Amino acid sequence: MAATTAGAAEPPGLETQRREIEALLQSHDLRAGDSWYLLERRWHEQWKEYVETGDQNSSSFPGQIDNTELFEELESYRLKERLVENEDFVLIPAEAWHSLLAWYGVVPDQPALERKVVDLPSTVKVEVYPVEIFLCLHSDMDNVLTAQFSRVDSINVIQKTMRRQFEVPDSAETRLWMKSSETSCERLRNVQMSVLDSCLSSSMTVIMELRNADGTWPSSRPQIMRNAVEEQDSYKGQPGVCGLTNLGNTCFMNSALQCLSNTPPLTEYFLRSAYLDELNFTNPLGMKGEIAEAYADVIKQMWSGRHYSVVPRIFKTKVGHFASQFLGYQQHDSQELLSFLLDGLHEDLNRVKNKEYIELRDADGRPDQEVAEEAWRNHRRRNDSVIVDTFHGLFKSTLVCPECHKVSVTFDPFCYLSVPLPVSKERVMEVFFVSLDPAAKPVQHRLVVPKAGKVSDLSAALSQATNVPANQMVVADVFNHRFYKIYHADEYLSCILDRDDIFVYELSRGRAVEEEEDEVVLALYLRERSHYRDYGSGSSSYGTSLFGHPLLISTPRSQCSQETLYQLFLQRLARYVRPLDPSEEVEEEDEADDEEEELYKTQTNGVSDDEGEDDNEKPGPSKREGEGQGEESESEVNQSNDSTEQAEAAAAAAANSEGKTGCGTEDAPPPSGADGVDAHADARPAVDGAQAAGRQPSDEDEEEEEEEGEGGKEEATPPSPQSNERHPKRKCCHAKRRKQLFTIQAVNSNGTTERGMGEGGCAFSFSSQPYVAIDWDPDMKKKYYNENEAEKYMKHQSMEIPHTQTTVQLQQCIELFTTVETLEEENPWYCPTCKKHQLATKKLDLWSLPEVLIIHLKRFSYTKYSREKLDTIVDFPLRNLDFSGCLLKKTGMDGEPLSQYDLIAVSNHYGGLRDGHYTSYARNKDNGQWYYFDDSKVTCAREEQIMTNAAYLLFYQRQDKIRQPTLPTPQDRPSSPAQSANEVTSPPQDGVDRAASCVNMETD
Repeated sequence: MAATTAGAAEPPGLETQRREIEALLQSHDLRAGDSWYLLERRWHEQWKEYVETGDQNSSSFPGQIDNTELFEELESYRLKERLVENEDFVLIPAEAWHSLLAWYGVVPDQPALERKVVDLPSTVKVEVYPVEIFLCLHSDMDNVLTAQFSRVDSINVIQKTMRRQFEVPDSAETRLWMKSSETSCERLRNVQMSVLDSCLSSSMTVIMELRNADGTWPSSRPQIMRNAVEEQDSYKGQPGVCGLTNLGNTCFMNSALQCLSNTPPLTEYFLRSAYLDELNFTNPLGMKGEIAEAYADVIKQMWSGRHYSVVPRIFKTKVGHFASQFLGYQQHDSQELLSFLLDGLHEDLNRVKNKEYIELRDADGRPDQEVAEEAWRNHRRRNDSVIVDTFHGLFKSTLVCPECHKVSVTFDPFCYLSVPLPVSKERVMEVFFVSLDPAAKPVQHRLVVPKAGKVSDLSAALSQATNVPANQMVVADVFNHRFYKIYHADEYLSCILDRDDIFVYELSRGRAVEEEEDEVVLALYLRERSHYRDYGSGSSSYGTSLFGHPLLISTPRSQCSQETLYQLFLQRLARYVRPLDPSEEVEEEDEADDEEEELYKTQTNGVSDDEGEDDNEKPGPSKREGEGQGEESESEVNQSNDSTEQAEAAAAAAANSEGKTGCGTEDAPPPSGADGVDAHADARPAVDGAQAAGRQPSDEDEEEEEEEGEGGKEEATPPSPQSNERHPKRKCCHAKRRKQLFTIQAVNSNGTTERGMGEGGCAFSFSSQPYVAIDWDPDMKKKYYNENEAEKYMKHQSMEIPHTQTTVQLQQCIELFTTVETLEEENPWYCPTCKKHQLATKKLDLWSLPEVLIIHLKRFSYTKYSREKLDTIVDFPLRNLDFSGCLLKKTGMDGEPLSQYDLIAVSNHYGGLRDGHYTSYARNKDNGQWYYFDDSKVTCAREEQIMTNAAYLLFYQRQDKIRQPTLPTPQDRPSSPAQSANEVTSPPQDGVDRAASCVNMETD
């Protein structure tokens, strides 16, 4: 910038000089971007006087250009503050400056004061005072440089200046921060934005940050994680073979990210930082480039080869910020996340800054080729990004009016194919039939019922297998030794999940007869009294815990005395309860024991917290537990303690998640016909039962209500009001009585005691509470209750027939996608000829396919009557998926389309509608090896493991675009040098088993 010319060129005549300079000053207007120069006013006045004299030997000769008076000091040549135009300096255009410089020269070492014309919001002027900014590196904040920039300079100019000043390599990826105060820093994300628009002002600091070798940014490393990060610095693994930490039900996001991470064209685009030049910060449909940058950070970390696992917390936060449905930590659908992410990346990277309006035209008989090319051209005029280049294809949509037969043909872009699965109209269910015969063990049946059927259809199917009339059956869901729900006959089977333990009980008489004779169906629970009193509850009462299998027993309402019920229950339990010998039926006289029992009877202490730790407790027979032991044509199965742990794990899962949602109402008890009762519809059975008994809930009731609401199916300990008025009556009735195996208590649906019971021959009232518990003393239970016998059940011959799972070809799903369908009433088509909405027929065809084709298998089926997840196995090829038979466009050699695809990734969903877990398989682009990604765990996978009934999203890449691996395929070994003991070494083959370990997840 400094001109050090000591001797100027021979100047023209003085009059010529005057005319030239004046002409330049008059002809030059201020135009943004032009350069003007500051000239010290006194030197300029002396030059004017000199040229006006016309005498080159005049004493007014100005000499060399000297701006010394404009500088604060001559070492830094810093311009003085508050200089005023035409008082301290004049402004001349660049041509005039260069002319004067050529004629007169400038004082040695003095810089030229060049300034730019800037177009500010309200005016156009010469920027005399540029913005003076401090520059430094994030890694060396003490080394600060000072530089001046125009307000119209872009941030990219500052970035280039800093790269040059700090000798930053061209290969290093950088980002800038603006430090406006000691505690405030803000990202300068848009490097094309001007200094003025970025709100940069003098004395601010711009910090340059360089990305680490492991893909992270130094400023993003949490301080508390420094040690862990430094330990990983020495790790060097295969790029891309990296897990993603589950932040809390984010397996759906991890699965989608792993599939996209192993999509070669998209990942290579981000790894070479091509996205930086295409970030669109002005797109109103985009996220100001934030989603693209957050995704790039995750990809660069995963492909740095420096991490076992990456924590995508910032990405998760950005997604939740721009899509509120993904806020929090609920489970979601990986396909919905993928759809949002692809759309967000497209809009953030859209090369079209200003979208023009384009009016769409119908085909009107024009050739398909012409209409398709026009549609694709119009699409690219508004949408041009790496997402469109990689994932977008073209549909042909044909609508036919049923009235006038008008044919409308349009071509629409798509990002993925959502293909339906063939839906079976039947469903296989496994249930346990409990006969009225006390000596008969429960029998497990496998039944085929209508998928849209009702509970009555289930009873009818079971009736054919057992010869028991369907109207003498009650269907119930048993969970954790209690009835979770007792179903109405007209409820839909869609309320019952495949994993539910369904028991069907035979009643003594038909429902119609029971109603006429006023019979009641009692729900019978078995409880064990603890050895010790629960003094901590403040009631000095005994705790109880449920065990065994509940029963449904029909009895006339008039025969509900204690003695009658005792004999009835003893008869029904005869198979595994040994009756008292005559020698053991000793009359009880001990008043202390009597009072102790009375104290127990008046307590309302329900299931104790120790129930989950009771070693003697075992779950009921389940289609998910136990192996048969041969007994002629059927098998008896003893449940192991392992199954107890599984049941408790399931209870914990239900407690922490939405749990089971009943289809009935809680306040409807099963009357004579055992109509449906949802015991947990409101998750507060104890409180509701207390109110039904005619007492107001106390503070302890409210505490119990909180426990029930939080615990779901977990046991609760209700309060224990003292029935003081019953004590005198008890003492009056105190007399010798026979020893009994158990006592009878009225309870609520949760198995919790609600109130005291009738004595001796007094009858029970079941107007609102048809639940009864028989309470065992631990010693009596150990002596007279045969737990092994109680757990045995038999398998019907229908269980011996192997249940073969339906398998369909992927090609069948694609053909189903392209079949003709009639529009639904909610979505009619407006016919331009008929001038009204019509239920037209619609047919979709594939016109052109993208480089990477995503196929979404629609496993979640929603209708007006049912919701279900289809576990059908889809047979999809790993190589040579051929679309030539269904692709309309012919563009390849000899007219053949480029339609051969190979599989590169799969997103899996294990579980059902209400819960589940997402994982993924993916093929590494560098070594060609398949890997199984289960959140933070990564293992090698074999090709034969990939096709399962959990496959949900399929990623295919066109063969002509597949690059051969550059590295040799590794041997089967874990992805990390020291594989953890609990790491999965092979992917699960059974979706149910995999989902069972997941809690608190919901897929809708």
